[in-house]
Amino acid sequence: MRVFSLESVIEEFETLTKDAGRVQRETLRKILEQNGDAEYLQNLGLGGRTDPESFKACVPLVTHKDLEPYIKRIIDGETSPILTGKPITSISLSSGTTQGKPKFLPFNEELLQNTMQIYRTSFAFRNREYPIGNGKALQFIYSSKQVITNGGLTAATATTNVYRSEQFKCTMEDIHSRCCSPDEVIFSPDFHQSLYCHLLCGLIYSAEVQFISSAFAHSIVHAFRMFELVWEDLCSDIRHGVLSSRITVPSIRAAVCKLLSPNPMLADSIYKKCTGLSNWYGVIPELWPNAKYVSGIMTGSMEPYLKKLRHYAGSLPLMSADYGSSEGWIAANVNPGLPPELTTFAVLPNIGYFEFIPLEKPEGQVLENCASIHYIESEPVGLTEVEVGKEYEIVVTSFAGLYRYRLGDVVKIARFHNSTPELQFICRRSLLLSINIDKNTEKDLQLAVEEATKLLAAEKLEVVDFTSHVDVSTDPGHYVIFWELSSSASEEVLSSCCNCLDLAFVDAGYVSSRKIRSIGPLELRVLRKGTFQKILDHYLVLGAAVSQFKTPRFVGPSNSKVLQILCRNVVESYFSTAYGC
Repeated sequence: MRVFSLESVIEEFETLTKDAGRVQRETLRKILEQNGDAEYLQNLGLGGRTDPESFKACVPLVTHKDLEPYIKRIIDGETSPILTGKPITSISLSSGTTQGKPKFLPFNEELLQNTMQIYRTSFAFRNREYPIGNGKALQFIYSSKQVITNGGLTAATATTNVYRSEQFKCTMEDIHSRCCSPDEVIFSPDFHQSLYCHLLCGLIYSAEVQFISSAFAHSIVHAFRMFELVWEDLCSDIRHGVLSSRITVPSIRAAVCKLLSPNPMLADSIYKKCTGLSNWYGVIPELWPNAKYVSGIMTGSMEPYLKKLRHYAGSLPLMSADYGSSEGWIAANVNPGLPPELTTFAVLPNIGYFEFIPLEKPEGQVLENCASIHYIESEPVGLTEVEVGKEYEIVVTSFAGLYRYRLGDVVKIARFHNSTPELQFICRRSLLLSINIDKNTEKDLQLAVEEATKLLAAEKLEVVDFTSHVDVSTDPGHYVIFWELSSSASEEVLSSCCNCLDLAFVDAGYVSSRKIRSIGPLELRVLRKGTFQKILDHYLVLGAAVSQFKTPRFVGPSNSKVLQILCRNVVESYFSTAYGC
């Protein structure tokens, strides 16, 4: 019998964070001892030392590009210890939405254990604030395709590597998070059929559903946009106990049909509730009355979906899931009562060794509504040496790799939980939009879009999704913003939106370049309905998982296929006149 205690999990977390500095030193020692035979470490002259000072002096900071030659050798089948002392059990693939192709990253048993610790920790704090019973969860989770590398390793998204493990299933049982859907739906080869069946299974078990979740907020919003289109078919399936003919994968049909039996009463109830809603506001608590909250990653690139998610969730609390990346986990949300925009994440000091590069804003560049800052960097500091209110870039050394990996995320220290910091995610450091001296990040783009969409409110329109591109085929080059709208808008409104977007980029380099016309007028291109679905489908064909999908906020030359999809589906185009040209 497994014995699981939420109180014990919280107690363990409190113990770990009371002396985070000591735990960090011990964690680094373990990482270096486990990986001492790795070729990467042998070449750096550490000589068996495991103290933080020697580690920082000998081991350089790296990005993924620095590691690619080593990872290629692992993928090609070299069995000698290259990046890690312990065996690499599989390869994780990042979503690939930024560069147009996924990154390959080592995955091993330690990363899996860290994932389970994060899940248990955040659930313990969440359940203390929003207690749930031993019911089910409506989880929109999906596996990706698995491929075999030249060296015989299995490669799949990090979430797929987790979902396929027995430990994942056991942990979900422990934290009362059993998925409504059978495994055949989660591991379906067809995302569209999987999504339909997730919704159907969620309705079948509607009285037992305790919460709704997915890895990312985007997946939940996407699911309920689909629900708006297929809800009558779902009612019919439940009424007659016969699965829709759209489900053609034999394994899914067999598994879901076992759950279906004619239930006219439930079908009538769903039909009545759906027809009584106003524009689908509050559909989640209406159909799942015992759900306590909606959970998923809601920070960073997921923030643009919060407005729509709140519309679907009504009065139900939204809470952001934990903080990590394909490279490894970092922190858990131990303050679930905070709204997503204010979410902080407490670093677990035993799941990796963490450093923080101080980022200072030069004088004259401090703008509240501008993220595009040329930061001045200082030497990295340790986990317990950070200061509240200051911004840093995170460096991770995980059990799946003894390298000091620059994550590229900017975080602010919100407070300390005992002696471990709580982080607030600010933005990715990487630039999106830049032609000459202008520098705008994903956050700057998001702020610009938020400002412009205020003009759509009067016509009850919304931006379904958006992305950007730098067009240097013109002279001078200019920014292009792509919008897919919920419905048609007038030329007058869209022209105003275009001007607003142009003025909303307040980076000094951009503003001065626009004024002297070294950057041309911003262009707003309105897309045909369903364009972003085509982009999602494109990534699914490449092997991405919907669970890890993030809409690319910038489409560059390396992402030519996505750019082609966007350009083929433009229905209207507007150029800004905000700067008089």
